[in-house]
Amino acid sequence: MTDYIARRSLDKYLFIPHLFQGFPEIKEALISNRVQAGFLVAPLAVALRSQGVPIKIVYLGHRYGSAAVVKKDGPVKTVADLKGKTVAIPSRFSDERLLLSRALDQNGLKPGDVRVVEMTPPDVAGALASNAIDGFVMGEPFPSQAELGGHGRVLFQAREYWPDYMSCVLVVRDEVIQRRPEAVQVLVDGIARSGLWLDAGQPEREYAAEFVGRYYYNQPPSLLKWALTKPLDRVTFNPLMPRRDDFDLVVRLMLEHQLIDKPLAFEEYVDPRFAEGAAHETAWDYPVGAGRLDPEAADD
Repeated sequence: MTDYIARRSLDKYLFIPHLFQGFPEIKEALISNRVQAGFLVAPLAVALRSQGVPIKIVYLGHRYGSAAVVKKDGPVKTVADLKGKTVAIPSRFSDERLLLSRALDQNGLKPGDVRVVEMTPPDVAGALASNAIDGFVMGEPFPSQAELGGHGRVLFQAREYWPDYMSCVLVVRDEVIQRRPEAVQVLVDGIARSGLWLDAGQPEREYAAEFVGRYYYNQPPSLLKWALTKPLDRVTFNPLMPRRDDFDLVVRLMLEHQLIDKPLAFEEYVDPRFAEGAAHETAWDYPVGAGRLDPEAADD
């Protein structure tokens, strides 16, 4: 989970990444202005804006990338089998909570039929293995972690119950949008080009997993490769334009779950100018293997 600070230096923009372990920490950093932009799950971003936090969504981070996972050899074979079971989600303000609700509703289950608990994402694979929970709905790479560990099985991917599912969104504080719109555009352009590069194919995704796993996220590259390629559309990075219909659905679901107390107009929490400005960007011209990776830097 990454957030950015924009600074002007020698007529170029420098975006300094900060790694956070959870969305609550990112939220507090945005509220206190310790960071000026960051990735949040879409419902949390909408909720913060409804509470008066001066941020707006300017772009998406990716689509899909969330899944429901159950014990590999356990009794849960279908969504209907979740009745009476305990399922973990990352937060009541997460898109995974809304995803689980849609899956339950479409399989004839009511919210009270399943015991839903909040749990930090790094803990869910271990909790599933120890039978502390019966399943979880989380974003990657935690479903992949359970699969690779040999004790988890994907019950459903997000796309099965939510076409064009959005995960993380890029939010920027209002004062930065107003005073430094050119910096916001540079940031969005860069994310757009990175997404197009990642969507080019498996070699690009494997190279990215190798690099960020070793030098940034401190996670096994094999885990990130699994999350990005099994299958290739498990996570997608195009289109990343914030679309009104997508967010209208999120707001409607949030109202149903009493996560916000009144409807919000799209323009209140989304500024689409920067996504529109990045619409004609092309993928980075960065051949796979152009940079060397130290094989001793980390275990695969």
